[in-house]
Amino acid sequence: MLAIVCPGQGSQTPGFLAPWLELAAFRERLESLSDVAGLDLVAHGTTSDAETIKDTAVAQPLIVGAGLAAAAVLLPSGPAGTVGVTAGHSVGEITAAAFAGVLSDHDAMVLVRERGAAMAAASARTPTGMSAVLGGDPAEVAAVLERHGLTAANANGAGQTVAAGTLDQLAALAADPPAKARVIALPVAGAFHTHHMAPAVEALGQLAQGFDVSDPGVTLLSNRDGSAVTTGAEVVSRLVQQVSNPVRWDLCMRTMVEQGVTTLIELAPAGTLVGLAKRGMPGVTTVAVKTPDDLVAAQQLISDEAQKA
Repeated sequence: MLAIVCPGQGSQTPGFLAPWLELAAFRERLESLSDVAGLDLVAHGTTSDAETIKDTAVAQPLIVGAGLAAAAVLLPSGPAGTVGVTAGHSVGEITAAAFAGVLSDHDAMVLVRERGAAMAAASARTPTGMSAVLGGDPAEVAAVLERHGLTAANANGAGQTVAAGTLDQLAALAADPPAKARVIALPVAGAFHTHHMAPAVEALGQLAQGFDVSDPGVTLLSNRDGSAVTTGAEVVSRLVQQVSNPVRWDLCMRTMVEQGVTTLIELAPAGTLVGLAKRGMPGVTTVAVKTPDDLVAAQQLISDEAQKA
């Protein structure tokens, strides 16, 4: 079974879209999505610096736009009959929802545009951020985060937890980490998936009522609990609530394994989720579609999976 996964915030790097824009189909799709987002995603993906694309209001539309444009190039006919399951990490859930047919690309970009703006506004109320905690005993990691008043915002599996809270709390964690663990500050501008994002949830809930949604055309997993969501209305409801709820990517990977996923392809800006899959989904063949050079390998895997079906 083939899984297509979509990365979240922090996966973007300066200039990552430069090679993609040499593909006419990719550039055309990205320019169209830029119009909806009200942002020059071409410039942000090529010439904007790290600080600019760290801004939540820029990063989120950039990541979703890149993923949707990459999906259009990789699978121009869509996922039906080819893809067994799809999932996205954090804001990547919007990419996955559009890929699965729940939202149109237009509405996905409207949602991510407003999500990014609302989360940026919520982040501006208090200086907050996120840090990855790599390794350590899970019980001790949980205890240390609690001691510092931090939230385990992302349970990524494979020995990785992402802590979120105020910058002071994160500084205290860096100075007093769990035993045998490394703490790495992430290039994000807020404590996402925590109570700090509550103001954004209300704004997005009102916006989402106006979307025309469809039920997923392919199995779509939720960050809430790793389960498959079968109705479009429930998908959108979860997308809104997930802004202030922890991301359980560990459970998404567990479900993919249980469902028999043998091949996993990560859409651009790729790398993070493939890295987690290599540790958390042993035996699964993976490809990170970082540049157009990776399309040949990804398309070969898609062909191989189609022949098995």
